[in-house]
Amino acid sequence: MKSVPTHLRQSVTSGRVDAVMRFGFTERQARFLVNVLVFSGVFIERQYRAFTGLAHGQKTADFLAKLVAAGYATPITPGALHRGRLFHVQYKPLYEAIGEPNNRNRRPASLGRFVERLMLLDAVLADSRHGWLGTEQDKRTYFREAFERDLLDDWYPHRTFGAGADKTVRFSPDKLPIGVPLRAESRHVFLYLATSEVPSEFRVFLLTHADLLKSVREWTIRVLLPRRFRKGTALYRYAVRDAFMKPLTGSQVEQLNWYFRVRHGEFLCPSRDRELDFAALAQTFAAGHYQALYRVWQQRGRDALSAMQIDSLREHLQRGWGRLEFVDVARQYLQLTPFLGTAHPVEQAAEVGDNLGIA
Repeated sequence: MKSVPTHLRQSVTSGRVDAVMRFGFTERQARFLVNVLVFSGVFIERQYRAFTGLAHGQKTADFLAKLVAAGYATPITPGALHRGRLFHVQYKPLYEAIGEPNNRNRRPASLGRFVERLMLLDAVLADSRHGWLGTEQDKRTYFREAFERDLLDDWYPHRTFGAGADKTVRFSPDKLPIGVPLRAESRHVFLYLATSEVPSEFRVFLLTHADLLKSVREWTIRVLLPRRFRKGTALYRYAVRDAFMKPLTGSQVEQLNWYFRVRHGEFLCPSRDRELDFAALAQTFAAGHYQALYRVWQQRGRDALSAMQIDSLREHLQRGWGRLEFVDVARQYLQLTPFLGTAHPVEQAAEVGDNLGIA
């Protein structure tokens, strides 16, 4: 990989910080806000104080009051006021100032999604060894520069919605930050937040990032593991083993492609190949790894299977170039943690906060 200019290795750039400072914020406040805009859209007071080194006092209160009074952020109190508030920074001109007018972080979301973003923000702020990429365009620009060529859309993790003229392709749809080495290192860090004890979504994450991981010499998949999901650690390890340590054979690719086409509803004449029996293949490919492969196949077709024939990721893991690590998420996030991985509507929480007299 080519060495990429420093300003392309991170989403929090001096230009973006300067743009936010024009709204009347200090450099330290603006830098914090750019992190929020890019990586989460939401924050809690504890995160602001930790970033700035301020204690709970008048300066912190003034900053939060300014955000709310100017309409830059909406306070949400999901329960008793003394348990704390989170702040959703939704003011569109702030996102426009950093070149992200349509960033989904500014849109309303469920409480579960908000707490996920708070955890990701903490993970980014805690690691200063890497520059962190948070936006779709920042990621694409970085890897295009690193590999010195335009890359096919299928190379990036993506999801396709609609068809024909209504077709929309969303790149890096999970919005998970990627850590880029800032110094003379080559290891990249791919964050993943566990939202379930069963790694169904993690399996899809691994498969959709396979092409990217193959192209990066050294990588770490860093799984953020909230306390309630720690029992699932072994299952997450098994998911990596299934995805990367067992490349598909040519015959498996043929069988899976035929089976997935039938499962998808395509009418295929009975095959003369005795191995292509739908009922038998349904049993053979019933494991979670193949269920995840089917979801990726629905987006990419046969290419999703062919990509898993290459054993380079197995070599990465065997040589230590590829790693899996777990980071316990032990912090408290107000009383929101039970909502992790759920679709509890935030609108209800905002109404509760209003009734409690949020300033």
